[in-house]
Amino acid sequence: MTNGNGNGNGSHYLTEQEFNKIKEFGKDKETPFLAISVSNIANKYDELTTHLPYAKVFFAIKACPINEVIMMLHEKGANFDLASVYEIDQVLGLGISPDRISFGNTIKKEKDIEYAFKKGIRLFATDSFSDVQKLARKAPGSKVFMRILSEGGNADWPLSKKFGAHPDLTFHLAKDIQRLGLIPYGVSFHVGSQQREIGQWDNAIAQTKYLFEALESEGIKLQMINLGGGLPARYIHPTQPLKTYADEITRFLQDDFGDNMPEIYIEPGRSITAEAGVIVSEVVLVSKKSTLANIKWVYLDVGKFNGLIETIGESIKYPIMVDGPLEKETKEVILAGPTCDSMDTIYETYKYKLPKDIKDGHRVYILSTGAYTASYCSVNFNGFPPMKFHLID
Repeated sequence: MTNGNGNGNGSHYLTEQEFNKIKEFGKDKETPFLAISVSNIANKYDELTTHLPYAKVFFAIKACPINEVIMMLHEKGANFDLASVYEIDQVLGLGISPDRISFGNTIKKEKDIEYAFKKGIRLFATDSFSDVQKLARKAPGSKVFMRILSEGGNADWPLSKKFGAHPDLTFHLAKDIQRLGLIPYGVSFHVGSQQREIGQWDNAIAQTKYLFEALESEGIKLQMINLGGGLPARYIHPTQPLKTYADEITRFLQDDFGDNMPEIYIEPGRSITAEAGVIVSEVVLVSKKSTLANIKWVYLDVGKFNGLIETIGESIKYPIMVDGPLEKETKEVILAGPTCDSMDTIYETYKYKLPKDIKDGHRVYILSTGAYTASYCSVNFNGFPPMKFHLID
């Protein structure tokens, strides 16, 4: 196997035995496909709950909306963060109780709120007065937590601007929530997906402390902090071990809340599913743009529209491995997908190094692709169907 991740640490992600297992499993299967290890996700979930034993876990199913994954986490005691009536139907259809569901999307139609409420869901997120009014009309008496604005600085996949409200606005939202007969239950934030800077949690927790104190002076006692997602997975750029993030987050909470710790929720997605997935792809074409060009273009049968949307802006840099009787000598290449859209260029600025003699038909393994790739696939762009997935254990 040849590591093509550009930093020489490919073996850090898959052992020779694991790589051979995936090769053997997929040798007769049409590419591209996503190979998912449910047991790997189970181990990551156990690691998270070991290091954050006081946190109530709401798995963000958009990260890996595979029924077998959802049911495994359900059996382990997880709750579920859902963003649409379609996810609600999927999870309820698996026999999961509505009291283990949070409607965590702040952007929702009134009829969808009504639908969720009739299905038994009583926990909702919000960040606007309009949404609070809809919740009061269609989900009376429900618990509502307020998402505060977070810049998500230094996150590889920021989630700033679109979601959340400034703490000053959130203060007034809480008073409206109580006035309208809802329960102002807590505060949530999201420090940005694949957040490697631990201090971002410190900043967000400090803002929640301000809100807890300011609202208590108005007779509103909040009960919960939702830490959201953001814990990083292993891609090319290094991260701290999960234990380090958990220990520091615990310290931040204790510094601000001491013995008056509220309920703590967390919404993992990427951190427990990313490393469980490998996309198995095939080289469609290797070409140059001129006779004197020094850089080759390597076109794969998977790209932005087939699940790799997080390569927009080259934000998420996946480790890559190549299989075959190839030269050890490598050269920098530009990687692109198969569709007739120039945006479907995966990595151009950040140069991956692949074997010098890579050719059409060689298989390429894109690692740590268990998060979001299954849910980001387009339905029919250029006629390509959504990427298939296979469970490997």
